Amino acid sequence: MAQAHGDRLSAVDASFLAQERANSHMHIGAVLILEGPPPSYEDFLNHIRSRLHLVPRYRQKLAVPPLETGRPIWIDDASFNLEYHVRHTALPSPGSPEQLRALAARIHSQRLDRAKPLWELWLVQGLEDGRFALISKTHHALVDGISGVDLMTVLFDLSPVPQIVSHEGEPWAAQPEPHAAQLAARGIKGLLKLPLELANGALSAATRPASSLDHVKEALEGIGEVAWAGLNPAPETPLNVPIGPHRRLSFVRNDLDDFKLVKNTLGGTVNDVVLTVVAGGLRTWLRSRGVRTEGLELRALVPVSVRTKDDQGQLGNRIVVMRGPLPVYVEDPVARLRVVRQAMDGLKESKQAVGAAAITGLEALAPPTILAQASRLQFSTRLFNLLVTNVPGPQFPIYILGRELLNTYPIAFLPENQSLAVAVMSYNGGMDFGLLGDYDNLTDIEDLGQALRDALAELVEAAGGKPRGRRKKTSAVQ
Repeated sequence: MAQAHGDRLSAVDASFLAQERANSHMHIGAVLILEGPPPSYEDFLNHIRSRLHLVPRYRQKLAVPPLETGRPIWIDDASFNLEYHVRHTALPSPGSPEQLRALAARIHSQRLDRAKPLWELWLVQGLEDGRFALISKTHHALVDGISGVDLMTVLFDLSPVPQIVSHEGEPWAAQPEPHAAQLAARGIKGLLKLPLELANGALSAATRPASSLDHVKEALEGIGEVAWAGLNPAPETPLNVPIGPHRRLSFVRNDLDDFKLVKNTLGGTVNDVVLTVVAGGLRTWLRSRGVRTEGLELRALVPVSVRTKDDQGQLGNRIVVMRGPLPVYVEDPVARLRVVRQAMDGLKESKQAVGAAAITGLEALAPPTILAQASRLQFSTRLFNLLVTNVPGPQFPIYILGRELLNTYPIAFLPENQSLAVAVMSYNGGMDFGLLGDYDNLTDIEDLGQALRDALAELVEAAGGKPRGRRKKTSAVQ
């Protein structure tokens, strides 16, 4: 699907806008560490400018129909200025990991301006060893994590020699911005289409009754399972308290082979091992806070991509969420992995994801006010304690202007009353964690990072190996 002027936001994309609050920013991003020397700001701008046509959405802003007559649409920003979105800064000497984390945390503490295209990219010079960093920040309504990995090919190349990209149609010219009356008409037209869409669905069901009944039954069962999960709220923990707008970050560097060793020796999937590591780290951290963990099972909101191969490389969200267990009550790391594995196997066999997708489908037929209420229900903090997302990245080196990408630390978002989010991304043999915390509530976020390292080390040793640490060619950021 082309990213055209006038595209309407999907129900899922619009839900991320509806969920945003003054203290709960719905943007995601990453801190990328690259080999030096850094490119000049002008060279970097020109590189982005030469490829921006591959992602037209990055030159588009939101237009909201009056009186909430329809979901927002994407329109070309006639005043688009690349220099506004691509910032240039440098760390003071010595350019330490702590300084970079503090800068990235401050950047992610500020909401994106909805009057402009919803993204920023920072070129950061002055890191130790002559390296440089990129700090990205993109609203979740624009792109989800799984799709974002595909879009790295816009700026990155597979070899140190930059690829020459054809860009016919430049210089770019914005399409005329619709007037308020045109927006209102489009919104009303969309609302009038709802009965027709429902009728078309009914006609499709009538022509394939057996198949349709199976789908309806499965969806209803799935919605029932989601409702049951909602009737069993997540336990109260120090993680689930009111948050402010300011953030802290911690990075944990790991080797993907450590996770594969545990998976191959003790069973489960890489994602099962990730959840087990998070559970083990949280167990240690909670106990350091004086919280008793006996009988305590936290719940993680685990996004699951339903993006098909045909959807790869397109903007917009194709995700549903499941609530996975974090059994912090289990002391033995092998037993903890077994509990996680069995629970996740059960979730996959359940219809919870199907139910979430069905709810999303119902939201697509909802007017904006109802959609906003539904989105808050899906992200209700009664249902989970923290977000844990695991995004697979390319397992080969990629480059920008001849500089190799060394590390990528993902950054998630904090819903209301959620003071911690854990994002994980694999890249070129690494498995790096980005911990995002509320500034006031997670003053000990570095202790949690160390607890996660220790939890992985326990599992690796139980699997008969020794923690490998991280690849030789890596950054000092931790």
